[in-house]
Amino acid sequence: MADPGIAVVIEDDLDVRNLLSTVLTQSGFVVQAAAEGRSGVEAVKEHNPTLVTLDVGLPDIDGYEVLRRIRGFSDCYVIMLTAHDEEIDTLTALQAGADDYVTKPFRPRELRARIAAMLRRPRSGPPSEKPTTTAALPAEETAPPARPDSLLRHNGLVLDKDTRTVTVRGEELVLTRSEFDLLHELLRSAGAVRTKGDLVRVVRGQYYRTDTYISEADERAIEVHIGNLRRKLGEDPRSPRWLMTVRGVGYRLVPRRAD
Repeated sequence: MADPGIAVVIEDDLDVRNLLSTVLTQSGFVVQAAAEGRSGVEAVKEHNPTLVTLDVGLPDIDGYEVLRRIRGFSDCYVIMLTAHDEEIDTLTALQAGADDYVTKPFRPRELRARIAAMLRRPRSGPPSEKPTTTAALPAEETAPPARPDSLLRHNGLVLDKDTRTVTVRGEELVLTRSEFDLLHELLRSAGAVRTKGDLVRVVRGQYYRTDTYISEADERAIEVHIGNLRRKLGEDPRSPRWLMTVRGVGYRLVPRRAD
């Protein structure tokens, strides 16, 4: 990784904090560390990092509350560290807005690989950086029209892969990186079934090879992301318009409609 920027480590265990700092420094980051949740939030505000590693169990406020506060002003990459290899920790981390999760004890090589995969995925930028209306921009700064080959359309939904935006009947949806990448993959597949294993690899930025073991927790994480997508799309579970479950396999698009 060439000049990845600043990383903030929020971890109360001194040994783990030192190990994370060493791994991130070796990966090219300038590292700032905090031992508590509140000071970690302030460090993120002050340093505007590219990446945050965040322990779930902190002495003052738990990691999920720290993540909620960070997501109020930053779209930095966040890796949650969980002390127990339990599915509920994984799912809660992803639902709270984490980009990835790592179970302690972790292998430094795996952590570096996951970070490299995340950094290959575009960042959306924090909400405060986005203009509220295009009319407020001077004419010379108005965004150019989307190229036709950057758009994917399906049953009233339009995804622009260049600007990483999704609209449904003209209304823009706010999606996480993982949600966008999964929706893009399903649209790109044009009705072909994508297995949960396929979609795990999409979320990981192709980090996993096809012969790499994928756990049940990884597949359950995909179910969580798809569930969040359906909620944001306003899907009717009795008559879905976009995402169909193929039981025991994965997901595919609902066939195109005439309306």
